[in-house]
Amino acid sequence: MLTQEEQSKVKFNTSCSKESNEALAALLKLSNFLSSSSELASLLEGALSIVLDHFRLDAGRVYLMDETEQYLTLAAYKGLDISGLENVHLDEGFSGKSARTKSFIAQHISELDDTERAEILARKGLEIIICVPFISMDRVEGVMNLAAKKIIRLSQGDIDLLMAMGHQIGVACSHVRTYMHLQEKVREVQENEKAIKFFACSASHDLKSPSMGLYGLLKRLQKEYVHLLDDKGKSYFDQVLKVAGQIVSSVEQINGYITTREVPLRLEEVSTKEVLAKLRHEISELLEERRIRWVEPVSLPEIVADELCMVRIFRNLLDNALKYGGAGLSEIRFQYRETGQTLSSFSAPGEFQRY
Repeated sequence: MLTQEEQSKVKFNTSCSKESNEALAALLKLSNFLSSSSELASLLEGALSIVLDHFRLDAGRVYLMDETEQYLTLAAYKGLDISGLENVHLDEGFSGKSARTKSFIAQHISELDDTERAEILARKGLEIIICVPFISMDRVEGVMNLAAKKIIRLSQGDIDLLMAMGHQIGVACSHVRTYMHLQEKVREVQENEKAIKFFACSASHDLKSPSMGLYGLLKRLQKEYVHLLDDKGKSYFDQVLKVAGQIVSSVEQINGYITTREVPLRLEEVSTKEVLAKLRHEISELLEERRIRWVEPVSLPEIVADELCMVRIFRNLLDNALKYGGAGLSEIRFQYRETGQTLSSFSAPGEFQRY
């Protein structure tokens, strides 16, 4: 912190200020571009153009590290015939050395150890090669290979700016690659979801008729022939009937889930009295067998709802009451109250009480 007596003084230098501003402007331009691009090819092409334009270089290539981390693969280029330069092993060329050593390299073509590659570059009229590694989280994402057809001089500020640009591009590449990977995973999940939905629809459709037919046949056998069985036979029969009922219930649950997820709500006026009458008919034999009283108001309202969903809600509540009410369950009572809104509604869709 500065005190009243202290001062911070920086001697104004026009040339330094201009150079600094140009560098900051280029860095800001690159940053803004990278933050607005989510497609890898266009991101690299645009970033390469910004770098080439700022440093007035003749050509450039961008290589990305492949999955084996042994090769660099060409991903973008400008101002250069790239034949013979599509792939670079980490053990060859300036680009390979830059990626391998994570270092900035600027050298004359004639200094390249690989004479064959040096000849290729020389035939393309290049004199100087500059390699800038893209590093993100200490991992080399790729290398930017810049070229000039004449001798150039780089200041320390130029080198620092190139390294900063390379870092920005590397981070952006990492983010875009992660985004693309996540998008691919999302597509896989969506495809799997479609397959699961198709299987569930097919299975529930194929199982519905035979399961209901089996359960209906067993109910008829129980009604007409169960008295011919001894106690052990009746016990076996009850177990078979119970399992058949569970199969029917499971198929209905699958159908209910699919309907709920796939079919839009169809809102209309629904008579709750008719819904309860339907459900009472479904379990009338069970109510009689267990001697459970069914109690509901004489008058029940009509509500705006999806009828299939309302039937499913009441059926689930009934199943819970019968399942968890225990052997002592003697009455299922429905009640409702008016909320004071324009339409009457259930405060709770059916209130089951155990007596």
